[in-house]
Amino acid sequence: MAEETVRELRASFAAGRTRPAEWRAAQLKGLIRMIDEKEAEISAALHEDLAKPHMESFLHEISLTKSSCKFALKGLKNWMKPEKVPAAITTFPSSAQIVPEPLGVVLIISAWNYPFILSIDPVIGAIAAGNAVVLKPSEIAPATSSLLAKLLPEYVDNSCIKVVEGSVPETTALLEQRWDKIFYTGNGTVGRIVMAAAAKHLTPVALELGGKSPVIVDSNVDLHVAAKRIVVGKWGCNNGQACIAPDYIITTKSFAPELVASFKRVLERFYGEDPLQSADLSRIVNSKQFKRLTNLIEEKRVADKIVYGGKADEKQLKISPTLLLDVPEDSEIMTGEIFGPLLPIVTVEKIEESFDLINAKPKPLAAYLFTKNRKLQEEFVASVPAGGMLVNDTALHLTNPYMPFGGVGDSGMGCYHGKFGFDCFSHKKGVLIRGFGGEANARYPPYTTEKQKILRGLINGSFIALILALLGFPREKR
Repeated sequence: MAEETVRELRASFAAGRTRPAEWRAAQLKGLIRMIDEKEAEISAALHEDLAKPHMESFLHEISLTKSSCKFALKGLKNWMKPEKVPAAITTFPSSAQIVPEPLGVVLIISAWNYPFILSIDPVIGAIAAGNAVVLKPSEIAPATSSLLAKLLPEYVDNSCIKVVEGSVPETTALLEQRWDKIFYTGNGTVGRIVMAAAAKHLTPVALELGGKSPVIVDSNVDLHVAAKRIVVGKWGCNNGQACIAPDYIITTKSFAPELVASFKRVLERFYGEDPLQSADLSRIVNSKQFKRLTNLIEEKRVADKIVYGGKADEKQLKISPTLLLDVPEDSEIMTGEIFGPLLPIVTVEKIEESFDLINAKPKPLAAYLFTKNRKLQEEFVASVPAGGMLVNDTALHLTNPYMPFGGVGDSGMGCYHGKFGFDCFSHKKGVLIRGFGGEANARYPPYTTEKQKILRGLINGSFIALILALLGFPREKR
């Protein structure tokens, strides 16, 4: 089936069906229409898969995806235009341009935690760039996967954009095919499998992974505002099941008690005295992830570090927001990405020590700093490598379509959003155009001393050498 699907899409792409701006715009408009007409169904599927609150589904998935479509539609014609660039003196007279062209047939493998936006957003970039697409939604979010398989053929061109459902065998079969690009969102373990499969065909990849995204909290902040923004970026983002959710906090020993107290007040205000009953918290996606997370806080050295929360309900697959203070650095909760509602707080003597702590770990997808200190902010931006950064808030940087979103090192490679999504699925083709005038005899053998002087002058940008070359010096013997 995978082989047949790719063959069909290659035929559609080869026929030039996906290249016209009109086709690309029609598909993007189809996606907008789908979101407008099927918002309730999309929200219901997200609730079925993750018990995701409807407001969260709208804010973080539905509205952002629609905005992404509109942004691509607005910019499409400009993005498609060849970009004129200066021509070199050595090729005078000539014109030069960079032409964006579609890569061809691309595979997009999406994740379960934001199963709608992480499926459609890369598809938007691939369509805008003029590619044929296979989307493989995550089987761990089956309701959303099934809905995408049903809805997309109703709203976009099914001869060029296809959905393939399934689990490991289906994904493996897809990865065995030759693609012009593979875009994968998920974890590093599967990312390595995707990259190894792509290497067999020299297929380029974009990997949107994750990592331990740190939050540094200085003592000079507006504490209540900082606590609210961290809480909503952690537990208000799919109950911590988000690649850019804060993974751990770093603050000073002296400030930690105030920070913990503020977190407790905000969490109780947002999610009530019994957060397991709150309709505003997503559940853990499945029992496997639930067990993984509860194991993290049941580790003997970690359990007594819980300063808030720690409650779990296996029947509901819910874990309450949990704060931990000074867990051992070598414990599992501090060595791997948490991807859930647990938030360790690490303390240091001086806030500047935070940078070395962060840089001792693999490069994160996001890094956050809360401070009023401009010098600390500048040092943070200059010395901490990360996929993206945000100062005095969390998560919001990904909503800006003018900025790239992607990882670095272990947190991924390649980026998308806005025009970066278009570029992700395009090849930038350099095109130089010359006429038949401007013959420089000096470029042709035999290479005499006189020719060498003119060529060296041309390469060094000499105007006199250019004139001599254009006048045909040294004269050819006929």
